[in-house]
Amino acid sequence: MRKFLVALVLTVAAVVVAEGCAPVPLPHYSAFPPKRVEELLVDSENMRQIGDEWQRFWFLDQPSHLTPFRTHGGLGP
Repeated sequence: MRKFLVALVLTVAAVVVAEGCAPVPLPHYSAFPPKRVEELLVDSENMRQIGDEWQRFWFLDQPSHLTPFRTHGGLGP
């Protein structure tokens, strides 16, 4: 019974580490410099675009209806 529990604990620990849920910080980026640069560029681009996503989520990219002129989003005056 004890061997079964030890095997179960080791299996669960291996699955947790493999899934990225480890309680210890594991390296997130590659050790190979060109691949690491590419990963960092992708992450920074994702963080740059999160502001646009936030504005679209809260509908802040829509025209304001608090202007003295009618703004419907259509073409023309």
